[in-house]
Amino acid sequence: MRDFFDTSVLVAAFWSGHVHHAPSIKRLAAADKKNSACGIHSLAEVYAVMTSLPIKPMIPPEQVLLFVEEVRLRLTLVSLSPEEFVGTIRDASTRGLTGGRIYDALLLACAAKHKAQAIYTWNLKHYQSIAPAIASSIQVP
Repeated sequence: MRDFFDTSVLVAAFWSGHVHHAPSIKRLAAADKKNSACGIHSLAEVYAVMTSLPIKPMIPPEQVLLFVEEVRLRLTLVSLSPEEFVGTIRDASTRGLTGGRIYDALLLACAAKHKAQAIYTWNLKHYQSIAPAIASSIQVP
């Protein structure tokens, strides 16, 4: 089965203090590069979130880089062409999506490009509201 990982699952997988750490790390551990993917910009999101978590001690950038490398090695990285990227923004505009939902829409476009049969996220309601036609394939790990 082809699956796709939202950034929320990747962050939870790498941060042992996250409430969803156990199911996230289990799902990521079962992933393989042939069938599993994430959006390429999730690498930057993982880095940004993990290096700014309000925890003590903070996770050093060098450690977070190892997490990013693990994602790169384990998952296929999906990017959108400039046309696909702008097309997704146009579609979001037409549909009245606002704020940070554009990032979810871009990741859903990456998932569609990957032909994902399962999309794993901890932002279930956001994703399902953006893509109700595929709501059954959007799930928590």
